[in-house]
Amino acid sequence: MGAVAIAFPQEEFNDKYYEMTEYLSSEGGYWLREDKWMTESEAFSESGLKTGKRKRGILADFSGYQNHLMKVEMKYYLLFVMKEGILSPFNVMNLMTTVIRLIGSLLGSGEHLSFEGLKTNDAELADMEMTECVRKKYRHLKSRVVGFITDYYDDREEFLKDVWYAARIPGAKQSASDKGVGRQSISFTEFRESYRMMIKRYMSRLVIRRSWSHCSEMLLYLKYFFRVFYAHGYEDGFFERLSRNDIEKYLCWVAEDYADKNATFRSKAVSFVRQFIDYIQLSEYKQSPQKDVNRLIFDDDIPKRERPEDTISKVKYIPAPVLEILDSNINELEPKEMRPLYILLRESGWRATDILNLRYNDCLNYYWIGPEQKYVPYMCGEITKTGIPSHKIPIRQEVADILKNLKNEAESLSTDLNNPDKYLFNIYNGGNKGRPYSRRAFSKSVQDLINKKGITDGAGEIYHFKAHSLRHTRALEYTEQGMPIGVVQQILGHLSLQMTLHYAKVSENVLYGKWRDTEKLDLLHLDAKPPRKKAVLDKGLHYDLVKKNLDAVKVPLGMCFKPSKLNCRHQANSCLECANFCSSGDDISEYEAQIEGVKKLLELSKRLGRDDWAEKNREYLEILEKMLFRIQAEGIVHKNGNLREESND
Repeated sequence: MGAVAIAFPQEEFNDKYYEMTEYLSSEGGYWLREDKWMTESEAFSESGLKTGKRKRGILADFSGYQNHLMKVEMKYYLLFVMKEGILSPFNVMNLMTTVIRLIGSLLGSGEHLSFEGLKTNDAELADMEMTECVRKKYRHLKSRVVGFITDYYDDREEFLKDVWYAARIPGAKQSASDKGVGRQSISFTEFRESYRMMIKRYMSRLVIRRSWSHCSEMLLYLKYFFRVFYAHGYEDGFFERLSRNDIEKYLCWVAEDYADKNATFRSKAVSFVRQFIDYIQLSEYKQSPQKDVNRLIFDDDIPKRERPEDTISKVKYIPAPVLEILDSNINELEPKEMRPLYILLRESGWRATDILNLRYNDCLNYYWIGPEQKYVPYMCGEITKTGIPSHKIPIRQEVADILKNLKNEAESLSTDLNNPDKYLFNIYNGGNKGRPYSRRAFSKSVQDLINKKGITDGAGEIYHFKAHSLRHTRALEYTEQGMPIGVVQQILGHLSLQMTLHYAKVSENVLYGKWRDTEKLDLLHLDAKPPRKKAVLDKGLHYDLVKKNLDAVKVPLGMCFKPSKLNCRHQANSCLECANFCSSGDDISEYEAQIEGVKKLLELSKRLGRDDWAEKNREYLEILEKMLFRIQAEGIVHKNGNLREESND
């Protein structure tokens, strides 16, 4: 049903109020009109909200709210968190029904005009008799509503706020599977004011480079870092004065607090903090530690993550008999919308979240392949986990035809209302409208087929399917077909070759077969003699042949080709930020020549499509131009100024 107009007393309200009332006017205006939300109402089913059958009745009672605006604000908050999957109707009914009514009777009348900026203490409960459980629920709900509504009215740039929502940050790399499950926001309220802006500045850079889930994880460990120091008696200012002794204490706290956790948790609690300090020191944040990060946190301080053999043991391949039956029964998958999803996962080896994140407007492109003398179809998408904005792999023509049909169908069904993000696998109706299918729904569809066919594993039990096992299996197929491991890495979208090695192995039969084939090559010549003349070496570098996992960054007197994943504090700035380094007007010509060289490399990076090269060289260019400007303005640039010269006095 469409939205309906609801008549209310004429009052002065701003645009935010009308946005809330419009949101509440869905499902025939039920949420705005009714002051008692009943779980048996059709509005819940029409909006896709599942209430369950175990408990029926009043979910929320707003009849005690005499202040109309506060009533609308509370209704808006509750409907939003339910529709976005942050809270289920069942949880609201079980945990909040009583306190929703209580807040209305205590705050919904009298001097309070809005939840915006309201004090979050519970002074109004001072003279009331209630259990500690109810008091705790009251404080929790009031705090959540006040924070949510205050943020809602805040029109400042998102990066200036204390709570960031992914949907409001252009360029935020949020996986489609993360939407609507309570993961769309990150909060900085736990950080003290003295360091909050520093953390925000760092995260504003990270949030458009890495996936939203990675940023949330990084923030989790930064919160732990600052919280644990304050818990042990440290005061504001400790961060700038960090010493090796402080870090040694921190390592002990990590070992104790994460003793029962996987080793990866302990490792990230140290490595993520080191990444943070390293970056803010390079960027010269005012509050960065005075002591260099390499003298604070040593390589050996970072706890080892899971052993490679433990990680490999978690890699699950679909047994060949099971895979054969699944592949031959694709057309029996129900609902039928899951069939092309299975095909694309089998074809590509991508994560389910990456396939579900495909957009119909740019998921299929054709590229001219010279040796083949024809255009070849490529599937294109964003790999949010590793921050690859435009990833593409070749696909067979039959799969391209399926993708093209999906693309045309989605384009014809989509509008700005039912599919604003242009998802290829979009839900067009109900409470999940505008979101892609869920990974859980796909796994359930395949598991239902397995149960129906009675497909068993080696132990004779019904096979338990996981969507990610399709990725592992495809990696195995790529490797067994002889594909170089570097190519497998690029297709799968891994940042490191080590991660690809976890997935890509070969069976013993294939391993023996490949080894046996080498005997036919007659590779070993025991009587061979060394050549008399040295081979003529090519004196030039072929930049277009540089491996994808290597950087190409101009540095004084040459080039740096370090692995992309390896951090280096000196690659992009060399000696320019060393306390012992000095530049003067005598060096201007060298700076100008260096700047021209970097600009040429930037042009080459653009032609080759190497954004990683371009970014690092752009940073280096900014440093060079800044130094040249200072030399021209100041004459001599040295961190210690004239202290480097002896006085003649």
